[in-house]
Amino acid sequence: MPSHRTLAEFERIVNIIEKLRSPSGCPWDRRQTRPDVARYVMDEACEVIDAIDEGSPEHLKEELGDLLFQIFFLARMAEEEGSYHIGDVMAAASEKMIRRHPHVFGDARADTVEKVRENWEEIKRRERQDQPRPRSALEGVPRSLPALNRALKITEKAAKVGFDWDSIDGVIDKVEEELQELKTSLAENDTGKTAEELGDLLFSVVNLCRHAYVDPDRTLRGATRKFTDRFTFVEERLSAEGKTPESSAMAEMDRLWELSKTTGKGKNNP
Repeated sequence: MPSHRTLAEFERIVNIIEKLRSPSGCPWDRRQTRPDVARYVMDEACEVIDAIDEGSPEHLKEELGDLLFQIFFLARMAEEEGSYHIGDVMAAASEKMIRRHPHVFGDARADTVEKVRENWEEIKRRERQDQPRPRSALEGVPRSLPALNRALKITEKAAKVGFDWDSIDGVIDKVEEELQELKTSLAENDTGKTAEELGDLLFSVVNLCRHAYVDPDRTLRGATRKFTDRFTFVEERLSAEGKTPESSAMAEMDRLWELSKTTGKGKNNP
């Protein structure tokens, strides 16, 4: 059961947002629209991910609060319109989780992770039976997802209906094919075609990640973090000598870059 403090803080944030949106509240908060808040939701969700990667409980607590605030704010806007309120949102989430976990809240059996996933997908399929038949197996993937995540989900849906390579070897061949086509477009100095081929190459690499059981977004964030750590190391070493990257030769920066690898910079990052 939730503690008295949990219930008190729930009521407190609801009252705060109600006050902010009231005629005597904040002009800026009253002016916000759903598209405005949608941008904040995306920003705050990304900051939550950063905090998770950072591994700081305090930072994560703060960012979760910021994201939660946006959810409550959207619910308040709906309540003002008479559509629903935050209680309805929470009830819908609770009912869905209970419905999709019959092995916990019902009599179903699911002793393995694979069986849980199988049950989950079957329950989702039954839920959709009362809805209009989708025009495509690819429907249901949010268009506003980050590009790598959307590409991954699109390929997962296509694979579920049998549109996939039999093995990872076929995906590797596809990546090599797209890379060769990119080289051709670069040689022809065709900017439009180059952009298209780069997109095809990136999409093929996402497929490769899926077959390798690697999350493409997390992997790219890890590579970016590694680059950032190593480049910062180069900057710090140059600064200690009274230099900057702009005033240094590439050979010198490359030497420091290689040195950064031996110091552990960029290792063990998510």
